[in-house]
Amino acid sequence: MTERLKTTLEQWANLVTIDEEGSIQAAAERLHRSHTTLLYSVKKLESQLGTTLVEVVGKKTRLTASASMLLRKAGSMLETARQLEKLSSMLSEGYESDITVSVDHLCDRRWIYAPLTRFCAENALTSVTLRETSLSATRRYVKEKLSDVAIINLPEENFPSSFFGHVKMLPVISSTHELAGQMEIGQNELVNTTQIVLRDLGNDDNNTQGENVGWLKPQRRITVDNFDYAIDAVGSGLGFCRLPEHLIKRLNNPDIVTLSVHEGFDYQVPLHITLPQGVDTGPAARALYELLVEDATTRKG
Repeated sequence: MTERLKTTLEQWANLVTIDEEGSIQAAAERLHRSHTTLLYSVKKLESQLGTTLVEVVGKKTRLTASASMLLRKAGSMLETARQLEKLSSMLSEGYESDITVSVDHLCDRRWIYAPLTRFCAENALTSVTLRETSLSATRRYVKEKLSDVAIINLPEENFPSSFFGHVKMLPVISSTHELAGQMEIGQNELVNTTQIVLRDLGNDDNNTQGENVGWLKPQRRITVDNFDYAIDAVGSGLGFCRLPEHLIKRLNNPDIVTLSVHEGFDYQVPLHITLPQGVDTGPAARALYELLVEDATTRKG
């Protein structure tokens, strides 16, 4: 049988307030209670614990060393109680225990992590799964409502979207490749150079052709799953690849250089953010969405 507690959280909260305010009178004013009522609460707590918690020094009432030691534990106990109340409130409001955020592989991850950090600080209940998508997979996560929040390239029909940011794509190649450092390279030269391309992550059928985007005329291509593989392939001298400018800057790798192509081989991809669940979006997913949109607005501003 569980032993019944002798004290209440309110009694400990009163003692913490006295410690923070420096006197019973100041604490009583903050708590909107009378000095007599608060003093009675402290004296009752002393009786329940069998130890002295306050003492009079001159004209001031202060906490004893025993009270100060106990408060070091009481502080964490009260914080736990506040968290429990907050979690209970979230549960009553229907906050999700887990949400999925699908992110197109072109997106700068820093655009996600700053708002996500704020979200986690304010929401201890919801876990977040980040799923990287590309091409048809990006659209599938929206159309089939597989995610709660989605970062996509082109807006999908009947899914209202907001602009999230631009990603500039640049052609890169190994610094040791014969084309590195050459100016005004023509497409004819690139046709004979191996191109590193990324596989359509939405195409799980090896017997079907996945979606393709951009210029893909070279006689030979090497297809990889993600940018990590592409970077290694380019660095090893296998061929050229188009990478997001933000990724190139973050790598700051002297072994990978930008190609100077005659007819302009760089382009920008607009990214958007949407709520695939629509009106069924839960409060946690909507809260994260609003933080992401707010951060995007700040970046654009």
